[in-house]
Amino acid sequence: MIDAPKPDEYAPSHADYIGRVPPGPILETLARQSDEVTTVLAGLSDGQALFRFGPKEWSIKEVVGHMIDAERFFFHRAFTISRDDPAPLPGFEQEDYVREAAFDARPLADLLEEFRLLRRANVVALRHLTPAASVRRGTADGKFVTARALVFILAGHVDHHLEALRTKYLVPANTG
Repeated sequence: MIDAPKPDEYAPSHADYIGRVPPGPILETLARQSDEVTTVLAGLSDGQALFRFGPKEWSIKEVVGHMIDAERFFFHRAFTISRDDPAPLPGFEQEDYVREAAFDARPLADLLEEFRLLRRANVVALRHLTPAASVRRGTADGKFVTARALVFILAGHVDHHLEALRTKYLVPANTG
């Protein structure tokens, strides 16, 4: 079991993500989110998934691609820190990553499958995170963080984007 992190285990900038995580086992939340992302978006055509709610906003496909990128980054950080690796971990410029990935050229179904498989692999790995390893501290993007805080950040980050998809992207006028 991975307990919720204490406020001194993460930067204040991640408090919103961690605060979004509902009570209960975090691994169940992570697994449920994988199904939720697919359920929310599976009915869209590739054309509908190109929708942007504003001229400088990401498309739905780019949001999913960004969630994939962030899943890789946050999990890599949690994994590295849990293994007691003292090396500082870099940040990443999300706008650059989204721009360079060309997510809009990919089928939405492919992006959803990649997210589902990546999240599944991460949940399987996290089942074996020991309590001692979960509270190890490291530095990521210049900030101290514990492995377990990063696990909660994974969940909160996806919740943040699911909310945006539901409230800004998936209104009937936008996907019709």
